[in-house]
Order: sequence, then structure tokens, then C-alpha cells
Amino acid sequence: MIHCRTLAEARQVLAALRARMAAVGLELHPDKTRIVYCKDNNRRGTFPVTEFTFLGFTFRPRGAKDKHGVMFTAFLPAISKEALKRLSRTVRSWRLHRRTSKESADLARMVNPVIRGWMNYYGCFYRSALYPLFDRINTYLLRWIQKKYRAGMKQALWRLADGHTRRPTYFAHWTWVAPAGTRTRTTRAV
Repeated sequence: MIHCRTLAEARQVLAALRARMAAVGLELHPDKTRIVYCKDNNRRGTFPVTEFTFLGFTFRPRGAKDKHGVMFTAFLPAISKEALKRLSRTVRSWRLHRRTSKESADLARMVNPVIRGWMNYYGCFYRSALYPLFDRINTYLLRWIQKKYRAGMKQALWRLADGHTRRPTYFAHWTWVAPAGTRTRTTRAV
């Protein structure tokens, strides 16, 4: 990534970069090397390309809040769609809902190191982009409870919410996303 102030400067840098690479026998990838306009509240112009993906993050204009809670547009990174799909495939491959011979501690030991890694890497920026993935994991845990304990949906939701209430850090992602039904259970208990 090379940041420039103007489009003319960006074109000049790109031309110089292509010339330098050619001088050493290399060339820039045409699909991966391009000029991107970093649109936000301060840069409101129009440009055909306003986002790019780098190291599993998509940088694009996103909503953000300032220290006073006022919304504004900032050019921020978040997990890319491709990376999110890859993580979803990994979660699906665990087949948590089929591991009824395992205890919850076994499942936690299996998934927590991986989930913590995802949280540490992808959660540095715009962590809410990971919430749908964590909801999916909670859904698999809910299905696991239903199969293991032959429970209906209502009882499984209650068990999952009760588990979160008793041990909110049991599964790593619970520190960011509470299982469905947790809020209702807590409200009823109060």
C-alpha cells in the first residue's frame, strides 16, 4: 500500500513503480495493483474504485462513531467476504452438532484456540463483522444440545443461555456475542 494525496501523484507513483519492477525483471499484477480512492467524510469525491482487499481485510467506507457517539463515514478495514466464507467453511467442517459423544468441555477445548486466533486477527478492526460467524457457532452449539440431550428448541435455548450465564467465557466467542435467548433469560431472572 502506498498512500498519495492526489490522483496525479498516485498515477506518477504507479508509473515509477512499474518502471522499477520492469528494471529488475518483475511486473505488477494487473488485478492486484490499482489506484483506490479512500472515500470518507473528508474525501467525498467520486472514483470508480473505493475499496480493496489486503491480507484478509477489505478496506472501504464504513460507518463509525466518534468519541461523542456521532456517526460518520471512515475508510476502515474489516474481515473480507472471502475470509469470512473460509472461516464459515471451517466452522461447518467441525460438524459440532454431530459430536454428541463429546462433552461441552471437549468442544470448548477443540474450538476455543481457533476462535481466539480469529478474534485476535480479524477482530482488531470492525469486530462486528465477525458476529454473524459467532452466531453460526452458537447455532451449531444449540443443535448439539438438542441432539445430545434430546431437547426441544425451547429447552436447548434455555440450556445454552444458562451455560452462558454461569460461565460467560466458556466458549471464546461468548465474550463478544452472547447466545440467542441469553438476554431474555436474564430479563426474566431479574
